[in-house]
Amino acid sequence: MGNREEKRNLETIPAGSLGIIALEGCRSLGEKIDRYLVKWRAERESEHKDSLAFSGYQRASYLLSTKVPRFGSGEAKGMILESVRGHDLYLLVDVCNYSLTYSLCGHENHMSPDDHYQDLKRIIAAVGGKARRITVIMPFLYESRQHKRTARESLDCALALQELVQMGVDNIITFDAHDPRVQNAIPLHGFETVQPAYQFIKNLLRKEKDLQLDSDHMMVISPDEGGMSRAIYIANVLGLDMGMFYKRRDYTRVVNGRNPIIAHEFLGTSVEGKDMIIIDDMISSGDSMLEVAAALKKRNARKIFIFSTFGLFTGGLSKFDEAYENKLIDRVLTTNLVYQTPELLQREWYINCDMSKYVAYIIDTLNHDSSISDLLNPYDRIQGVVARYKGL
Repeated sequence: MGNREEKRNLETIPAGSLGIIALEGCRSLGEKIDRYLVKWRAERESEHKDSLAFSGYQRASYLLSTKVPRFGSGEAKGMILESVRGHDLYLLVDVCNYSLTYSLCGHENHMSPDDHYQDLKRIIAAVGGKARRITVIMPFLYESRQHKRTARESLDCALALQELVQMGVDNIITFDAHDPRVQNAIPLHGFETVQPAYQFIKNLLRKEKDLQLDSDHMMVISPDEGGMSRAIYIANVLGLDMGMFYKRRDYTRVVNGRNPIIAHEFLGTSVEGKDMIIIDDMISSGDSMLEVAAALKKRNARKIFIFSTFGLFTGGLSKFDEAYENKLIDRVLTTNLVYQTPELLQREWYINCDMSKYVAYIIDTLNHDSSISDLLNPYDRIQGVVARYKGL
């Protein structure tokens, strides 16, 4: 969207006065989004801006002041420090921000996804039903990896979605849900899962100058059978071939609650001399990504680029440093939708994909009750950025 019209042309009356609540773990992303909205709305000269329907349309900031103080026992309460009556509220929460701490009986406790989710509910409860509409923007969907039941086990993601809806949330917007079918738990409410494919491609092309975007020189790889649809989308949009790995497991043994992986088996055409895009929804420890990269290198792949919406790096960065030094990987691209450590942002192999402008577009459009379907389908934007790269 860079060179195109910066603001969206929105001509409908807003659904309510816009309010953004960025929970503590999502503060920096919330501030970036707010800056875009303030800028666009100051520039969007509307002949209606003095009318009653647009009251509070142009403000110095749309971020509402909230806090979640804790008692010595570790319990807490949500507080909203200004009026939200009649507001169209957007709540931003990053359940993966483990950098936040609180005191629990004198001990320092790092916030887990459960703590963040609980804080989100506290803020919704503090709204007390006074808002016109509540939209939760939860980029990493809480408990989304627990999306199906195979034995006697809890369905945490479905439970959480139903709980939010029962508390009065109208829409839930997430990014690259581990399995979008989890929305079946709340069939009568809004649930959008947004793909950052365009931002990945744009940032890769910005940093890498000598890529040939055709099926003779490039290929898209899914590291497992679960994430096939992401790889198929990128491959189709860029006109590339696709390959995938599947995990061969030993079903006779159980280690740490799962059957251990014996090998990553590859399905697809020859990768020799081609650049690889490995795409997945998250890098947790990163082990399987790096194993896939090593397996591709054994097959004489050229450069290896890893796209992942959420870079959690739960096992630290040293494995990736080592892989980069050993020329196993060339670049890793993840978004700023989850907490990024200062060390990650300084890594030579890392490309940060900033999603704040995109989220601001979504909020701005939804506040005007306009359709976001063109924002959710990035096909044209990807074709535009590829054409500029090829100099067409």
